[in-house]
Amino acid sequence: MGARASRGSFHPGSPVAHPVVKAGDEYLPPSKETRVAVAQASGVSFELTDEQKEYRDLAHEFAKSEIRPIAAQADQESKLPVEVLKKGWETGLMNIHVPEEYGGPGLAGFEGALITEELAWGCSGIATSMEANMLGAMPVALAGNEEQKKKYLGMLCEEFTFCAFGLTEPGAGSDVSNIATTAVLEGDHYVLNGSKTFITNAELAKWVTIFAMTDKSQGHRGLTAFIVDTEQPGFTTGEHMDKLGQRASPTNEIFISDVKVPVENRIGEEGEGFKIAMRTLDTTRPGTAALAVGVHRAALEYAMEYAVQRVQFGMPIAMNQGVNFMIADMATHLEAARLLVWQSCWLLDQGQRATLQSSHAKRFAADMCMQATLDTVQIFGGYGYTKEYPVEKLMRDAKLFQIYEGTSQIQRLVIAKELMMPRRG
Repeated sequence: MGARASRGSFHPGSPVAHPVVKAGDEYLPPSKETRVAVAQASGVSFELTDEQKEYRDLAHEFAKSEIRPIAAQADQESKLPVEVLKKGWETGLMNIHVPEEYGGPGLAGFEGALITEELAWGCSGIATSMEANMLGAMPVALAGNEEQKKKYLGMLCEEFTFCAFGLTEPGAGSDVSNIATTAVLEGDHYVLNGSKTFITNAELAKWVTIFAMTDKSQGHRGLTAFIVDTEQPGFTTGEHMDKLGQRASPTNEIFISDVKVPVENRIGEEGEGFKIAMRTLDTTRPGTAALAVGVHRAALEYAMEYAVQRVQFGMPIAMNQGVNFMIADMATHLEAARLLVWQSCWLLDQGQRATLQSSHAKRFAADMCMQATLDTVQIFGGYGYTKEYPVEKLMRDAKLFQIYEGTSQIQRLVIAKELMMPRRG
């Protein structure tokens, strides 16, 4: 899925002077056609196409009308509003990266980031569950064979259903090589045993991508990926976890006891699971970063609105340097985080490796979102610490971005390794 020309390249090309038209002392900005021509000549453009703006606006209106009105209740009850997600599926806001030949819209990652930011602006818990299908399906999209893609990617678009991504275990979070789930080949099927934890949408999923060891002695090189139908005997999910934030999104344990998985449901070859998992996370981390950007933006908007309205010492608190500097920093960090998301999405859409850029985006967006929500609660003062206002929820939701799909500390390890141990050739 290639990027559109108007998005340009993030690598500067030959310098082109921007045309400036003056009439007396009046400055007339260049036309859109001129801006696009200059961007194409220089190789850099941050201007969205009309189609991209339509996707963004569609997602924003959905978040505003369908998600925000029920976000607080969904959080309080720790219950996913499935009927809202069904509307999102019908609107075309789920499974957006499934290629057209399998029934999806086949949108590029860049458009996906625009949509994801808006949905998270509405509620990151609901948005996480709306977007989680792509995490579960990405191993199939990246490494599955044609029959697997037709069946399992097509399933997501033919009916309103869910899939999930089963990598994390109680004893194997960041350390994937320590996965204990096993898969033993017996004739025309594998027998899987083990457990997974912190699995988004597990209780709703019709199928799950499960990573299991086919050869434990090989460490991470013994990891293999499988598509597991959740209706198989021996496959069960635990209770809905009671989380601090993003409570609307269901998170469960998975228990696998002598589950038989046909050989044709193995994704790739034996031992390719680690590579598939890492490629998947490289591809989906910009989407997680876009979720953080959406929450960050919501926090900034609430902070600005409250700071202008709240009067202390005879003036709005927005006039105090201690407050407006916080808001200024939040705004700068938001812009920087979004640009990192856009850069990593653009690289992936061009078919380029983006491990470094995806980790930059995920780490920075998560950490800045956490800081922004903390500062917003501080600006609201005592009111921010109550459930009467929405900002304490944003603070609780933000923390998860620093943990799932690779902690901020793991992202720093990835970044350092990519910088100091570059690939040869």
